[in-house]
Amino acid sequence: MKYLEEFRNAEAVRATVAQLRGLVQQPWTLMEICGGQTHSILRYGLDRLLPPELTLIHGPGCPVCVTPIEIIDKAVAIAARPDIIFCSFGDMLRVPGSDKSLLAVKSEGGDVRIVYSPLDAVALASRNPGRQVVFFAVGFETTAPANAMAVLQAARLGLANFSILSAHVLVPPAIEAILGSPKCRVQGFLAAGHVCTVMGIEEYFPLAERFHVPIVVTGFEPLDILWGIRECVGQLQSQRAEVRIQYARVVQPQGNTIAQAQMRQVFRVVDRAWRGIGIIPKSGLALRQEFATFDAEQRFGVPESGHGESPDCMAGEVLQGLKRPPECPAFGRLCTPDHPLGAPMVSSEGACAAYYRYRR
Repeated sequence: MKYLEEFRNAEAVRATVAQLRGLVQQPWTLMEICGGQTHSILRYGLDRLLPPELTLIHGPGCPVCVTPIEIIDKAVAIAARPDIIFCSFGDMLRVPGSDKSLLAVKSEGGDVRIVYSPLDAVALASRNPGRQVVFFAVGFETTAPANAMAVLQAARLGLANFSILSAHVLVPPAIEAILGSPKCRVQGFLAAGHVCTVMGIEEYFPLAERFHVPIVVTGFEPLDILWGIRECVGQLQSQRAEVRIQYARVVQPQGNTIAQAQMRQVFRVVDRAWRGIGIIPKSGLALRQEFATFDAEQRFGVPESGHGESPDCMAGEVLQGLKRPPECPAFGRLCTPDHPLGAPMVSSEGACAAYYRYRR
């Protein structure tokens, strides 16, 4: 059965590619906004199957990659304190700050722990009342509901020793910033299915209308991506700019309204700095005032580091789709997964890591 399923998928891929070759009548440039989609495209060579008129470029869809160096430095400073248990998802540990990473803090004796849910950090705080437990809350709208739940749970339990360092970012403002740039060459977007599972598609309608670009909510398997490209190209060829859901087996237009309500209860929208890009207005989430006691930045008074990115790292241009990773002089030489200059080489969803793994 597995072989039959793979055979059918391969046949569907060939059929979709043939349809695209017959559909495309002029050059088009599309951006996939999700790092998971980037890895699928490169792993399966989808870009090499497409007609030469179609160009895929990679967007800032990796939350690890866009977390700015200033927040990494704050995480490092907090984690280095002797009274702290610092909890994080594993992909954040090797992201370089201006001086060191969380993994370096751990190697120096800091109590840095990998967890698989923010509720694991809440449980740690409950079991260790004499220690401060901090969770590094990183991610797009996808992970924000679980982090909101952790804060609500800590509040219900009266845990005075739990807090989060919020680095949440939002996708629609990033798309708006890319489309509003004078350097933009994107004519259509493949939006991230998991984000829209939570948030739905309402926020995309004004963007599609204002910039006249099709936005297709797409999954992560090769067929999902190819079908999303086919829908996007079909709209471009007929001069339409609509929001469509390819990933309909998972995404509903309204999203998950319960998760949205939980996010609104705990978080407020703020301006946020993105690594290599700068501040994007209304693109981040911070704790509301009523939950300020769970804000690690306020609790520990961490100062701004004042440091910038490595001058040899082109992460900002890569994250905006202006450069491909191999166009960076440091790629594969000064910057490797073992010695990364920037987050896109570290993260499992980073474009630089994808090119290093599949296209060296």
